Amino acid sequence: MTAPVLICGSMAFDTIAVFEGRFKEHILAERIQSLSVSFLVPSMRKEYGGCAGNIAYNLKLLGGTPLPVATVGEDAGEYLDYLAKLGIDSTYVRTVPGTFTAQCYITTDLDDNQIAAFHPGAMAFSADNDLSAAQAQWAIVAPDAKEGMFAHAQALNARGIPFIFDLGQAMPLFDRDDLERMIGLAQAMTVNDYEAGVVEQRTGRSMQEIAKTLKAVVITRGAQGATLITEGQTTEIAPITADAVVDPTGCGDAHRGGLLYGLTAGWSWADSCRLGNLMGAIKIASRGPQNHAPSRADIDARLHAAYGLRLG
Repeated sequence: MTAPVLICGSMAFDTIAVFEGRFKEHILAERIQSLSVSFLVPSMRKEYGGCAGNIAYNLKLLGGTPLPVATVGEDAGEYLDYLAKLGIDSTYVRTVPGTFTAQCYITTDLDDNQIAAFHPGAMAFSADNDLSAAQAQWAIVAPDAKEGMFAHAQALNARGIPFIFDLGQAMPLFDRDDLERMIGLAQAMTVNDYEAGVVEQRTGRSMQEIAKTLKAVVITRGAQGATLITEGQTTEIAPITADAVVDPTGCGDAHRGGLLYGLTAGWSWADSCRLGNLMGAIKIASRGPQNHAPSRADIDARLHAAYGLRLG
C-alpha cells in the first residue's frame, strides 16, 4: 500500500437526464426574452461525482490510499456509505449541517447539447476543513470553492506537504494574481491544453517558464496523450487508444489518480504520467465518472502492454 494522499476538492451528486429530442426544436430564438420550456426526460441517472471523489476513486482502484478532503451536506449519507464500501477513509470529509451536498443537474439532448444547473451547497464551506494535523506524502488541490482551494494550499504548504495545483473547472475563478499566488505555494501543476492557453494568457508567462519554479507541469491532451515539463525538459507522453469513446466526464480526474499513484510509489514524473494516460483511457470507455471498475491486475496488464511498466 502506498502512502496516504490528501485529495482536496469537491464532492457532488450529478443528476443526468436525457431528453429524447433536440433543444433547438423547442427553444425559439425570437422568444428567448421570455423563455419557459419543459422537457420530458424518461431516462435519468444519479452519479457520484466531484473532483475529490473522482480522484479518490481512481487512486483506490490502483491500490493507493486516498484521503478525500471535502465538505458535504446532510444528504451525503449514501455517498459516505459508498466510500466506506470502497475502503476510502472519509476522516476529512466534513458534513455541514443545514446544507445539501453540491449538486449538478444536467439535461442532455440527442445532439449532446447540455443545459446544466449547479448548486454549490456545502462546498461553499470547504475553507473550514482543518488540515493542521494532516500527514501525507503528496496532496492535490483540485477544483472546489476558491476560498477552500487557497485555505488548503496554505495549510499544505505550512505543513511541508507537496501538492499538485489542479486548475480544472475552477479556471474562471482565478485571475492573474490568484494563479501566481497558487503557483507560488504548489510543487506541481496540472492543466489540460485549453487551460494551459488560458494560464499563459492570464499570467503572461509560457508553461515552460512557469515550470521553472515547480517540480513539474503536466498538460493533458486527451487522445493526443500528455506533455510533461520538468527539470527544464519537455517530454511528450504517448497516448493509449481507448477501447471506446463513451463519456469524457471525469477523465482528467482519472489521470490525476494515476499520476498521484505513481508519485507516491516513487516513480518518475514521466512514468506517472503514463499511468495517468492509461487511467484516462480506461475511464472514457465508461459512462459516468466512477463506473469503470477494472481490477488491479487488468490495469497492470494494460500498463505493461502499452508502456512496459508494472504496478508492482
